[in-house]
Formats: sequence, structure tokens, C-alpha cells
Amino acid sequence: MKRSEFRFRERLRVRWAEVDMQNIVFNGHYLLYFDTAVAGYWRAMALPTRETMQALGGDLFVRKCTVEYLASAQMDDVLEVGVRCARIGTSSMSMACAVFRGEQCLVHGELLYVYADTATQTSRPVPDALRAVLLGFEAGEPMLDLRVGRWAELGEAAQRIRQRVFVEEQRIPAELEHDPADADCIHALAVNRMGLPLATGRLQQLGGGVAKIGRMAVLPTVRASGLGRQVLEALAAEARSRGDHELVLHAQLSAADFYTHAGFATRGEVFEEAGIPHVEMARAP
Repeated sequence: MKRSEFRFRERLRVRWAEVDMQNIVFNGHYLLYFDTAVAGYWRAMALPTRETMQALGGDLFVRKCTVEYLASAQMDDVLEVGVRCARIGTSSMSMACAVFRGEQCLVHGELLYVYADTATQTSRPVPDALRAVLLGFEAGEPMLDLRVGRWAELGEAAQRIRQRVFVEEQRIPAELEHDPADADCIHALAVNRMGLPLATGRLQQLGGGVAKIGRMAVLPTVRASGLGRQVLEALAAEARSRGDHELVLHAQLSAADFYTHAGFATRGEVFEEAGIPHVEMARAP
């Protein structure tokens, strides 16, 4: 197994609780590493596992696991766990997994899944839609359709995401989350290969060449996978195309680092908006 054979790799550090009395990672934890990386693999494909399986009407069940141990990881080692879809049969699929310390392969193995009916756990053919996403990801195809348009076109899907994030998760009153400005804003919507909306944001014209980005929301199961940045840059491109010279936004304090990494600079003091600490930030489009 070579590190370069895996398009997706999950990075992790060995924790104290994972080391046994031999001062090496306990053998059973490598299966946990595999499963953690498989979850990351699904995020990289922009597929929230539960929502995807509900839409497909089935689920994946582990049929067999094999692990081969070549060398040992130790406390505080920084590892990369590679995952790739090695084979898709009629009703089963095989995921190859490997744990690397640098270029050295420490452990490798296989997870064999069977796609089955969730109620009866009887096997069913792997859905064509799922097969296409898996093969497309391994071929390097884009996993997202990034749409930019008006509220009349994108609002229904965008509102579902905002309801989940702002109203249900953050407990912002629904009457504060939606405002009349939506009708005049440009909206961006990230949709995965199976048609599930995952992230949204809006661009509001303030006048004088200044535009405001707001209502940035990403579903919890696919956060930290680059979706928010893609929505942000799609809105920034829209601002550039119409000649705006400055982008401003009110960032929740917990999200300020995300915007800093995207080139925004903080200005002014922290303030409250909808009961949540915010800070104003700005950058050129």
C-alpha cells in the first residue's frame, strides 16, 4: 500500500487512551481509525450518511473486516488514514483502508459492506446514484453543484438549511432569521450529486460599491469540508462581476477564524446580534 494510492486521507493524532501497556496503539483501535476515516470519506463526497441512506431507502452493513499489521503507531504520532472504494459489486462494496506515518504504511485492511433493506437487512442492489457518486469521486469528478440565483429559484432549499442551522441549532427566533431583504439578494446554494442542498449564503447590495455577505449556513454533518468556503467565494465572484469594491459581513465570533482564513479582517468591537456575539469583518471581493 502506498500513500499516493488514496485520493482521500484523514489526518489524526494518536491519543493517550489508544496506547496499550506495550506503549503502542492497541490493535483494535485501528478499526476505529478506519471507521473515522470512512466518515471523512463520505464528507469529502458531500454525502451526509444518514440523510443519504434515508433518501436511498437502504443502508450499508459491514459484512467482513480484515486488518494486516506491518508496524506500530505510538503515542502522539501524526497519522493519515487513507480510504478508497476498491470495488463495487451488485449488492456489496469493498473499501480499502491504510494507516500511514509519513510514507510508511503501518496497517492496511479491507471493510466489506453489503447494501441492504434497513428493516429486513436483506441485500439489495447498490443504487445507481450511489454507485455513480463513489466512482465519480475516485475519478476526481466534482462532488458539488454550486448554484447562484434569486430567492424565487433557490429560496425553498436555502430556507430549509437556514431553518436547521439558525432556528433549530442556534435557537434564533424564526422571525429574525428571515427578512424581506431575501427577495432582493443574490443567493448561493451548494447541492450534492444526489440533489441534496447542503450549504447556502446570500449577497446583499448596500450601495456605493459595498456588498454584504450573510446567512451563511452549512449542515452540521458536512462542516469543515470546504463547502462554506465554496459558497463564500461564489458570492464574492458575483460581487466582483458587478463591480463592488468591498465585502462586509457580521461574523459570529465562533466563526471569525473561518473568515480570517478567507482573507477578511476584523474591524470594530464585538457586538450582539440575535443574542449571539458578532464582529464586523471586511475584505475586497
